[in-house]
Amino acid sequence: MGELFSEDWINLLKDLWNASEDISGKLAEINFCSTITCGFKNEEFPKCIFIVQNGIAISAGLYQGEKSDWDMRAKKDSWNKWSKKSLGMTGMSIAVATGQLQFKKGDFKTMFKNPSMTGPFIKSFALMTQI
Repeated sequence: MGELFSEDWINLLKDLWNASEDISGKLAEINFCSTITCGFKNEEFPKCIFIVQNGIAISAGLYQGEKSDWDMRAKKDSWNKWSKKSLGMTGMSIAVATGQLQFKKGDFKTMFKNPSMTGPFIKSFALMTQI
């Protein structure tokens, strides 16, 4: 297992994402394209970046100043907890509502109302438990 948000870790996530028809396949159906960053609350910059074109993760690595469409932040303890036990839909809603998971960029409410995005998003969080 790579250290959380390390180059190895984010590339393992990319490989798992692409191997999951429930994630990459479903997002390909809606031509989902996005640049996603993740990191820790109260830090100026995210730690890693994940680029998706038509549902497929085409690139992943350490953040180097790129612009993102989505930027998710949480405390390290929260990320570590979620990498052991994934959030379901209810857990995700609670994490966002209580500020445990923050979206510095991206519209969580709109995404969460779109079933074609919600399922793959929740499942993408579950991938962390496999790393």
